[in-house]
Amino acid sequence: MIKTIALVAHDNRKSDIVEWASHNKEKLLNLKVYATGTTGTLLKTVLDDVHLLKSGPLGGDQQLGALIAEEKIDFMIFFWDPMTSQPHDVDVKALLRMSVLYNVPTACNRSTADFMITSGLFSDDTYQPEKKDFSPYLNRNTLQNSEI
Repeated sequence: MIKTIALVAHDNRKSDIVEWASHNKEKLLNLKVYATGTTGTLLKTVLDDVHLLKSGPLGGDQQLGALIAEEKIDFMIFFWDPMTSQPHDVDVKALLRMSVLYNVPTACNRSTADFMITSGLFSDDTYQPEKKDFSPYLNRNTLQNSEI
């Protein structure tokens, strides 16, 4: 099974993620790579196959969140800029929420991305992150309605 990774970066961090991807090109070759808009276009200069989503502010963050909810993303590297306010901060927060909710290993800086990609678990095809059981949440209305 081919694992998938999402690569995302805010404007001031795009050159950082391109350099990181170039440095880790060999490890990324065996993965399906998704990237948002401009980041993905820039990544195509160093990676052979990048599946482009829309630009983050134009819905790419939400597309990526949907892929996470559909359990189609195994890892996410998101070099976000903590020093610049983003017009789509709500979308960014929602994307990070989805990665936490669905237990997707997520790196938000170079050091964490380096630790993630060099971990033995990164290339371990048998490792599966624990999936949260959402059935109590999904069934809460059914239980409440049956008590009425």
